[in-house]
Amino acid sequence: MISEQAKEGVEFIFMKAARSNLALGADDVVDIQPETDMAVTEFPEQTVIVLTISSFLFRLLTIFHIDDTQELKDYFTRGSSERSLVEALSEIGNLCCGAMNRDLLNYFPHLGMSTPYALDSKCMSFLEELKPGFVGGYTININNSIQMHASICFCEYQPIDFAVEMSAAEEDTGMLELF
Repeated sequence: MISEQAKEGVEFIFMKAARSNLALGADDVVDIQPETDMAVTEFPEQTVIVLTISSFLFRLLTIFHIDDTQELKDYFTRGSSERSLVEALSEIGNLCCGAMNRDLLNYFPHLGMSTPYALDSKCMSFLEELKPGFVGGYTININNSIQMHASICFCEYQPIDFAVEMSAAEEDTGMLELF
């Protein structure tokens, strides 16, 4: 069982990480809204990029739902033809998941992250096989012109309860510093 405050905390950590890492430019605005009208298995995109944070107590999947549209590709590859959308968004998703991992380390000492992998969205119908304690779906709008979806799937192995300090100011994203 995952407590309500832990669910809210995981959701807050995801949204904070997604807002700071999906915005590629200083003026970019990332709006994330919880999706209540549609199940995460009903999102229309054809590809999912999955990243996992695991501990002895839980597994947290962060899933970005994408279609290879020109708008998404132009935004995330910055117009470069050297990388595919999946490659570019996998790198950005990895930054997002790394930020989540750093925040979760405040509550759980032993965490590991997977490398991103892409799957067909039909795999989403098997999400319930993981027996998650919490699944959240989100609509992400970037600059009011680019839309995609994301999901988080929290599977706990023992009861989970922790409280996230939600009034904390945005922290650095973990960029390397040169001394």
